[in-house]
Amino acid sequence: MSTSRIARGTSKIANSVSSKSEPLRATQGRTLMHYGFGAEHPVAAGKRAVKQELGDESGSELSSVPSDLDENLEPVDGIVTSLHKRKRGAGTPTSETTTQKDIVTTQTPPRKRLALGVEPDTVAANDKAKKSRRTPAKKIVGAHGKVKVEPPPNWEEVYNLTKEMRSKVLAPVDTMGCESLAEGYRSPRDQRFQTLISLMLSSQTKDTVTAAAMRNLQENLPGVCACGLTLESILAVSPTLLNELIRMVGFHNNKTTFIKKTAEILRTSFKGDIPDTIEGLVSLPGVGPKMAYLTMSAAWGRDEGIGVDVHVHRITNLWGWHKTKTPEETRASLEAWLPRDKWHEINKLLVGFGQTICLPVGRKCGQCVLSERGLCPGAVVGKEVRRVKKVKEEVVGGKPVKQEVEVEVERAVKAEDVNGDAVPDMEDVGGPPQSRRKSRTLAS
Repeated sequence: MSTSRIARGTSKIANSVSSKSEPLRATQGRTLMHYGFGAEHPVAAGKRAVKQELGDESGSELSSVPSDLDENLEPVDGIVTSLHKRKRGAGTPTSETTTQKDIVTTQTPPRKRLALGVEPDTVAANDKAKKSRRTPAKKIVGAHGKVKVEPPPNWEEVYNLTKEMRSKVLAPVDTMGCESLAEGYRSPRDQRFQTLISLMLSSQTKDTVTAAAMRNLQENLPGVCACGLTLESILAVSPTLLNELIRMVGFHNNKTTFIKKTAEILRTSFKGDIPDTIEGLVSLPGVGPKMAYLTMSAAWGRDEGIGVDVHVHRITNLWGWHKTKTPEETRASLEAWLPRDKWHEINKLLVGFGQTICLPVGRKCGQCVLSERGLCPGAVVGKEVRRVKKVKEEVVGGKPVKQEVEVEVERAVKAEDVNGDAVPDMEDVGGPPQSRRKSRTLAS
């Protein structure tokens, strides 16, 4: 009853002003909005729908109201929103000149708008992000309990594109990797020993530094019969001089001890040669699974496993091939499905990729084809700044004073974050994070 009375009152107001001059149209629109009847009001929409269904739209009580009355008007004192609250973004008029970026940024949540807004082409960035979902390898149990691992669906495309990118750029591992540091004119036994020593030196050390240390040993290590890097010269050299020759590598003190003990074990237990089994190699001091598998491949030419270092572990997790916590877990995961003919090359492939494009800090996702084609969930598509509050204690005037410090921290936004699949990592994006601090004194 009340709705019908209001509708009749509205019709009278519309008929009374229809014969007046054009400037009154704005007043008429505001009057209708005062009563809560706009173009989107549910009562008006319901009446219009009934008339359309009956085939008599001209009989609508609001048919005499011009369609553009409230097109450019604002609600008066919030009356419209108080009578009927709309969902955010619903019923918002858009002009013909509205761009696709405006549409995306008004219809997406704040986190997605932030991630999408950093790309020049917002819609294209959104499309790429939708493709960048993690699709790891899956274990499938057969009828007789046999477990089969199904590889990631796009792994071959990702692998081949990475090989193509690597073929166009020269990485330090290509010229100074451990496989290429042994002297070619030495005997096979001495070459195998030099390969093992280079891998022992490479732990926690860049390839360029490892190459310099190896060159220092090969040229300046005194030998029994002739100078050079051999098992006999390592046994004869003093720990002090050996430590001095490899001082540029990381943890050189520990590596000096490991190399001296390894030389003694090789002389007494392996007839002066390096072991030809994984078990024998990992029994040596300072030799882990990664070094053992790489040594077997480079020194003995047998691919019995994948040498997984920090680059292989980090990049394959970024690709979403698996979700592992340690390099050993990554090795087991890869060996379960990766074809054996790729076990030798994948280490050098991804190490060089991690040295040139997919860097540990400040990845060059703008130069990566995988990011361009939406194949890497870990691709950095932008950055966001968050404020973090911390309580800091300082001594002022001899008394401890607690201060609340507000720090703005820069976070990397990955492609997978746009889909809500993960939380962005704390990571530097192309430079040091910008931070500003605001503090206020608290009670001590």
